[in-house]
Amino acid sequence: MSRLQEFQELFRHIRLAHGNNEQAVLVILAAAKGSAYRLPGTKMLMTSGGAMVGTISGGCLENDLYEWAQQVFENKKVMTLQYDLSETEIWSLGIGCKGNLEFIFLPIQPQIPLFPKIDQLLSLNLPFTLIIDMKNGEMDVIEARNNEVSYNGIFPEEVVDYAMSVKNKQTRAAILSSDNQRYYIDVVKPSERLIVAGAGRDAIPVADLANKAGYAVTVLDGRAHFNNEQYFPRCTHITEDLENISKEELVNCWWIIMNHHQEKDEASLKFAIEQSPKYIGVLGPAYRTDEMLENIGYSLLSAPIHSPVGLDLGAEASEEVAISIVSELMSLRAGRIQNHLHGKGKIHV
Repeated sequence: MSRLQEFQELFRHIRLAHGNNEQAVLVILAAAKGSAYRLPGTKMLMTSGGAMVGTISGGCLENDLYEWAQQVFENKKVMTLQYDLSETEIWSLGIGCKGNLEFIFLPIQPQIPLFPKIDQLLSLNLPFTLIIDMKNGEMDVIEARNNEVSYNGIFPEEVVDYAMSVKNKQTRAAILSSDNQRYYIDVVKPSERLIVAGAGRDAIPVADLANKAGYAVTVLDGRAHFNNEQYFPRCTHITEDLENISKEELVNCWWIIMNHHQEKDEASLKFAIEQSPKYIGVLGPAYRTDEMLENIGYSLLSAPIHSPVGLDLGAEASEEVAISIVSELMSLRAGRIQNHLHGKGKIHV
């Protein structure tokens, strides 16, 4: 599974590369056995101009991967490559992760018919499933919109059926073998949407870190002189009053309530509770949240409310508090119990 927001950033740089008449190659971690820095489905972009966008190994392999990408810049043909990182004597690098990794190097040309379709789906934040023939680089996209499923039908029925069966439950990309052919199947899902209610100074690092953690962040605050691109880049900005916002627009979101104004916090909390939230974190002491809930006629059992918001990290400064808050978001998104990694044999489960 891939996060749509991460894919969007790669495609933004693909457009920049094409605009500069540069070659663009999407490097995809297709499979991993043993230890790996990131999960299958991770992608990064490499361009003939020397740009590398994204990260797959945390710095261990990127430069070597770029050397291989240069072959694809020249021949414009898909390539697969395997690394056995247990054989560290090959690299003389002392690679930290000892896994076996397989990569796809996929040239992205402006004239590829599927490119505009993928770009459109990304711009509309719509989920889709990407299928790649690992031998010849042919691609197809399965999208479901208005209860209708569409795809080009260039792949065997078995492959399409498998892709359809995992579209709602895939947690990492997979390779399916069919008739001696291998197909990379990756479900691309929209990022979880986080609503930060309040555009105070301490909300800036929260929005920034949450964005970097893969959340699609919306800042909800009527003060346009604070709630704007200057203070909250890469965020959506809602400056309307709550009563003017369509309730359907903010259903099934994650919420952080941090207006630093009790009346506004109560209004935001009530609105969030009534939109089937996945999570509500309320800044401030528990007794304040209890008082606000009583005032609006709800209780802690009315929604998945976390008060005080964040993990107990001993945070004080606003940046530290932001780390505490986003750490809690990430652990809950991954379904993890907050705990130390110390002593764990595996990080990715």
